[in-house]
Amino acid sequence: MSKKNKSISKFLSYVLRHHPGKLGITLDENGWTSVAVLLEKINVEPYSLSMQELEDVVAMNNKKRFAFNENKTMIRANQGHSVDIDLALQPKEPPRYLYHGTVEKFINSIQEKGLIKGTRQHVHLSVDKETAVNVGSRRGKPIILTVRSGEMHAQNHALYQSENGVWLIEAVPKEFIEF
Repeated sequence: MSKKNKSISKFLSYVLRHHPGKLGITLDENGWTSVAVLLEKINVEPYSLSMQELEDVVAMNNKKRFAFNENKTMIRANQGHSVDIDLALQPKEPPRYLYHGTVEKFINSIQEKGLIKGTRQHVHLSVDKETAVNVGSRRGKPIILTVRSGEMHAQNHALYQSENGVWLIEAVPKEFIEF
């Protein structure tokens, strides 16, 4: 992904997940916004963005952070919202183990409270340790936690999988975490 596309991807994450008002756009109850309005508004901001460039950002984002509807008239972030939306995900049976990447400064809190969503709508879990390492590395030396997700599911904790494969849950109680 080019430097410009990375910059656009970060800005889209900010707007579509946390601050749609920054561009003067609105998200519907499921997090969708009009592509036409987004392109109109973003071209007033620090970016010049064509439909083709937007399609490239969506297609080339290695984390698949964004999705178009079928006719590409609407766009949304796949997960990670701090604004109140309903992704309309259905509970799904997870693999036996999922992983979460974090750093040392959060370990005491996690040992005490478990994994909590903070300002986001969900705790994010990955199916592989490599992804968890990448997530944890954003804030320092990563520590990978193993979550006994199969056990959680068996005890009626609802887990969801977003369009891009990230597993989502309200919270992970500490008794399901292997440190």
